[in-house]
Amino acid sequence: MTHPPHSALTAGRGLAPGWAGRKVRLREIDPADHRTLIGFDRAAARERSAQVGGYRHWAAHRAGAPASGDSHFAIETLRGGMLVGSLCLSQDDTESDRFSYGIGIGAQHRRCGYASDAITVLLSFMFFERSFRRCQVSIYGGNVGSLSLHGALGFREEARLRDTELSLGGIRYVVLMGITAPEFAARHRDVMLAHAEPGPRRGRHWRPRRGRHRHG
Repeated sequence: MTHPPHSALTAGRGLAPGWAGRKVRLREIDPADHRTLIGFDRAAARERSAQVGGYRHWAAHRAGAPASGDSHFAIETLRGGMLVGSLCLSQDDTESDRFSYGIGIGAQHRRCGYASDAITVLLSFMFFERSFRRCQVSIYGGNVGSLSLHGALGFREEARLRDTELSLGGIRYVVLMGITAPEFAARHRDVMLAHAEPGPRRGRHWRPRRGRHRHG
């Protein structure tokens, strides 16, 4: 789980509902999702990682949270439409075209590739559709799973910041990891091609001739 910074995304610029990847889609939060998100938080509260300030599913969507300006989305599976987590999108700095996010997957749905797919969907949308140039996330130093996940996606460690509030478990720092649009495009060429300009339409002259002159 990553921790979203306290910065706001401009109202009305949230991710388009229904944006989908290979395994999951991002959509708006529905009232029917609240009970499931609360259940995710209760399960996370029993985990040691939750004691050092991990991203909380329900806390991001509770009454009053939208006033912060962040955009919140449900993560659901393409097959079956099962809610497996949530994502909070934030815009750090409009001048530098930089954004950030927090993501959480329910304990029973982890290690299925949902987080990786959801992050890839978000990055491709923000980089290729919104023309942002950089993404930076803050990850607690003890969250080995999230650090490994983002490293595999192409994020690079940029800094480690001491956090005096993270005293439990001996974890006293936050790791800043970042990735640029060119770095993401180079690592995920298939995603880049999917967002490229469409080619010429297929008409009656598109298909090659099938006759004695057809090439093998």
